[in-house]
Amino acid sequence: VGLYVCGPTVYNDVHLGNVRTFCSFDMIYRYLVHSGYKVRYVRNITDAGHLTNERGEGVNRMESQARLESLEPMEVVQKYTTGFHEICRLFNLRPPTIEPTATGHILEQISMIETLIEKGFAYVMHGSVYFDVSAYNKQYGYGVLSGRNIDELMAGYRDLDGQEEKRNPIDFALWKAATPEHIMQWRSPWGQGFPGWHLECSVMSTKYLGEAFDIHGGGMDLKFPHHECEIAQNVGACGKAPVRYWMHANMLNFNGQKMSKSLGNSILPMEFITGNHPLLD
Repeated sequence: VGLYVCGPTVYNDVHLGNVRTFCSFDMIYRYLVHSGYKVRYVRNITDAGHLTNERGEGVNRMESQARLESLEPMEVVQKYTTGFHEICRLFNLRPPTIEPTATGHILEQISMIETLIEKGFAYVMHGSVYFDVSAYNKQYGYGVLSGRNIDELMAGYRDLDGQEEKRNPIDFALWKAATPEHIMQWRSPWGQGFPGWHLECSVMSTKYLGEAFDIHGGGMDLKFPHHECEIAQNVGACGKAPVRYWMHANMLNFNGQKMSKSLGNSILPMEFITGNHPLLD
């Protein structure tokens, strides 16, 4: 059984909602092994410092955190990756079979982009590369996982930074051109830049589990746009649906509300264990 789960973006501490997702898939992993299956469990580490709003643009959280803590971005990566592994041990989660990193697969990401350009599903604009959602939709249909309607998406997207470069507002970044002050950047056929958010999982799941595998998991909040964009990238590059079963852990609620930092009800794993949080009286 091939099992791929979207792992943490390592620019700050994982919160209890993240842990809930990883606990859920740890249980699934254990059950499959218990049932006699040989399981290859792949859980990635997002450490490329890409832009992480819903369209793969906006604020670069890895670099923002590095500046806030006066650290190199890879120091931030190491600090929070170590912290994540400590939390996994604390909650007795089994380690995955393979734990690849986004920065360790830049060449493969560039290769998939080149394939998508060659097949007419991506285009270059001022050193950035965007996925052409309309071109893909005409051939395969975009929105198969989330049920989103492409016309409604086109009408609903607000103006975003860099959108004037795109053919359509719903196109998403595969590769972004880097400004000189951008710390994490790599050489590519389109100039210095860095990969988009959605690309890394398509590349790493394909590399370690093949062009079609059994289960892809993550939090419910990743269903759209992240997993929807993954499907488009994989189908566009490989010509086939990448996943047999999509599984999503629901959001963790506290007193009937979704956990979020803005509401002040986001709890860190150690706060949950020690009870050292204002809401855990």
